[in-house]
Amino acid sequence: MDSRLTGNLKYDIPAGVVVFLVALPLCLGIALASGAPLLSGIVAGIVGGLVIPLISRAQLSVSGPAAGLAAIVLAGITSLQSFQAFALAVVIGGALQLGLGVLRAGAISHFFPSSVIKGMLAAIGVLLILKQLPHAIGYDKDNFASESFKAEGGNTFTMLAQAPQAIEWGAFLISAVCLAILVGWEKSRLAKISWLPAPLVAVLVATLGNELFKVAVPSLALEQKHLVTLPTGDLTSALQLPDWSAIARPEVWVLGVTLAIVASLETLLNLEAVDRIDPWHRKSPPNRELVAQGVANMLSGFAGGLPVTSVIVRSSANTNAGARTRVSALTHGALLLLAVVFAAGLLSHIPLACLATILLVTGYKLAKPAIFAEMRKLGWNHFIPFVVTIVAIVLTDLLKGIAIGLAVGVLFVLKTQMSRVFDVIHEGARVTIRFNKAAYFFTQGKLVALFERLPSDTHVVVDAQGASYVDHDVAELIRRFQQTAARRNIHVEIRGL
Repeated sequence: MDSRLTGNLKYDIPAGVVVFLVALPLCLGIALASGAPLLSGIVAGIVGGLVIPLISRAQLSVSGPAAGLAAIVLAGITSLQSFQAFALAVVIGGALQLGLGVLRAGAISHFFPSSVIKGMLAAIGVLLILKQLPHAIGYDKDNFASESFKAEGGNTFTMLAQAPQAIEWGAFLISAVCLAILVGWEKSRLAKISWLPAPLVAVLVATLGNELFKVAVPSLALEQKHLVTLPTGDLTSALQLPDWSAIARPEVWVLGVTLAIVASLETLLNLEAVDRIDPWHRKSPPNRELVAQGVANMLSGFAGGLPVTSVIVRSSANTNAGARTRVSALTHGALLLLAVVFAAGLLSHIPLACLATILLVTGYKLAKPAIFAEMRKLGWNHFIPFVVTIVAIVLTDLLKGIAIGLAVGVLFVLKTQMSRVFDVIHEGARVTIRFNKAAYFFTQGKLVALFERLPSDTHVVVDAQGASYVDHDVAELIRRFQQTAARRNIHVEIRGL
């Protein structure tokens, strides 16, 4: 193995343990939200953890089943009326992703403004805070893995309003202690112990604390519904493998194409976001990532798993836990496999409140006030798309929110492009219209208004030599003005067209 990977084991293995503990309930929750067998979420997590790090060169990205795809998965299973047929669509989607990587389609991520990417990160942080606060005090009515504004019996805000009325004091105390550990650890000398990250200590303390409650204060002990729950029994017989007889069904192929496009887009955006929080500012190759994701989705589908993408929540937790290379993601995948096979009973003692607190701290780091202040300093052209992206993601979902943020970002790009395309210089009876930048078709409105305001008996110079590009419609408008201006005794001189 590369020495750069093995040389960071003291950082990566503990971080991998933390990510594994966070990912475990997420895998199960996403499967539940998708209307899929619980084991399919674990399979996707294992494949995402064990396969992708071997092919990808993204050092901090962690892959697995994504909450952003839950709606598509649920609709797909419902329309096909069979999870086995859906698993076949996952295989097809993976093959198409592999093809996109080979065709070097990963460059699409470069077309998203930085304000939208930063907005996506901050929105995930806000969502983690809003979604995990109820779980931190023991109100586990909503799915632990949910990232959607809609929730069971209401929405994100109604869950927050209802949570204090159903508080579990044992969960509250566990969360308070975990929060103290997570915040205080970084400020103490203990932070120098690289192989023992604060989130891992918090999980150990929380688990032991709940066991102590059972003995000393039974009224504070958390019931099993507030703890991690894993599938048990004969796991191999529970796997639902692809139904190859459905390969001729058009709707299976349509779903496969949909999964390939959406999963690829989500992965590329998450990859761009993770690179931005990498302390070493490394750049992940997007085309290689698509190849890795394609191979993983094919294998996940073959094994009866959910679709796999790069997941920003796990990747952020990975970064905050001190990971340095992709060995941490590999560790988390190996632990998922071992946990399901050998340690389901042991892990079922971990309180969800503790894991929720870890995600709360991760959320704060993604959406802390300093980030908003930094974006505001960049000006309204950056700040407004940033805020719109956050609000849209929180109120809808990840992909819809990004699409809305991108649309607003494009409007501001057009606004910037339309400003000062040309300067107008008046020198007596001579008027010079000097172009400063590329003149696209949307410049026509300002030009028409200017031409109509020009006084008669004027010598007009249209100087396009400073424009890197002049749209055909703009050039036609200028030449047409040259032809008709003589009626007003205006002489038009054109340069650079």
